[in-house]
Amino acid sequence: MKSIAIFCGSALGNKPAYLQVAEKVGRHLAAQGITLVYGGGRSGLMGVVADSALRAGGQVIGVIPKVLVDKELAHPDLTELHVVENMQQRKTKMSELSDGFVAIPGGAGTLEEIFEQWTWAQLGIHLKPCAFLNVDGFYDDLLNFLKTTAEKGFTHPRFIEGLIAEDNIETIVEKFQHFTAPEPKWGMVERTAFIADLEQD
Repeated sequence: MKSIAIFCGSALGNKPAYLQVAEKVGRHLAAQGITLVYGGGRSGLMGVVADSALRAGGQVIGVIPKVLVDKELAHPDLTELHVVENMQQRKTKMSELSDGFVAIPGGAGTLEEIFEQWTWAQLGIHLKPCAFLNVDGFYDDLLNFLKTTAEKGFTHPRFIEGLIAEDNIETIVEKFQHFTAPEPKWGMVERTAFIADLEQD
């Protein structure tokens, strides 16, 4: 496990636990020699997790659309910063750079990013692990809803079972190291063709 993508809020949220978990994630990844891949911003939990990893001597790679750089939202001190044309290219690049994906607290953008990677795993575009860092029960309702989608016949139980949810980053990283991906719905998909078609939409 060389690199992990962290999806999180561009706001801090209203509980100290959210900031604390972002700091802990950055420190732990750096301590484990795991490169942090994230959205390249300096605000909210995004900035906290990046700053924490950098202070601990870690490597941090950001991926940010040009329009957000122009609004002066890009973090100025990263190990690498990839500037892309749009949000789809951002998610594609982050997927290419990462060996696994973790959502810590965030809003709609965080959910959209982690769900796309989880969907790609189900489709066989990649076989990388996805996780929710469920600090302070933040994702309890969402995780219960996902179980409902399996109960109602819309998500195969093996994909729910393969989705990792823990309240600490240490356990998530440990489970990532020993992860075995569920069998995709229809076998592996040719990634290059799929992503090229997606980016043209």
